[in-house]
Amino acid sequence: MHPRRRSIRSIALGLIAAALGAPAALALAADEAIDVTEGGEAIVLLHEGDLENWTVFVDPRTEPYSPESSTEGIFTVEDGVLHVTGERFACLTTTDAYQNYRLVLEFKWGETRWPPRAEAKRDSGVLLHCVGPDRIWTKSIECQIQEGDCGDFYMVGGTSLTVGGKAQTGGRFVKTTDAEKPNGEWNTIEVVCDGDRIVNIVNGTVVNEGTASSETAGRILLQSEGAEVFYRNVKLLPLDR
Repeated sequence: MHPRRRSIRSIALGLIAAALGAPAALALAADEAIDVTEGGEAIVLLHEGDLENWTVFVDPRTEPYSPESSTEGIFTVEDGVLHVTGERFACLTTTDAYQNYRLVLEFKWGETRWPPRAEAKRDSGVLLHCVGPDRIWTKSIECQIQEGDCGDFYMVGGTSLTVGGKAQTGGRFVKTTDAEKPNGEWNTIEVVCDGDRIVNIVNGTVVNEGTASSETAGRILLQSEGAEVFYRNVKLLPLDR
């Protein structure tokens, strides 16, 4: 069980969204987010054989599409490993919002790529502090997961961040160094979210650090963007202060 239950209002939002057939509930406000450090316990987000803590959204503009088959097979979990086929532009988003945590996960690239990115860099992403309705690029701060670009910041949906003394709304901040392992090997991504500060760490190397984030709490999202990718050991840890 999470260290702090969601508020009655947040549960009501989810029930309303489900009743209306919405793809997912609206994001929880910052004052409703689970404070992982305050709770003092690790939260395992990816369990052995299910996606209990996640909602699925598939971009209806990608083919083939029907309400009955929109989520089938894109995200599957076996022996604690999440397999993302990448065939459709889609995303997994946590049902709860979080703040003040160290996100730790491992990923590795698969072999398959799909149009329109069959010849492009393999691409995915971890979107932090997601607010608003589910989209492939929900309003958030993204820690980029892409071949050669792991740890870049993207300010999605009008969010802002300050990196190296430069404040910016939207766009990208490139990582300071490339710490990604060769394709096929597992990489460890850590993202420290401490108030309005975000630090991206790739395989133990700090590659990007931002402050004055316009968002400080929200849901967490994993993307399917035309490339096969695997995730495992996805968890949130309290900050060591």
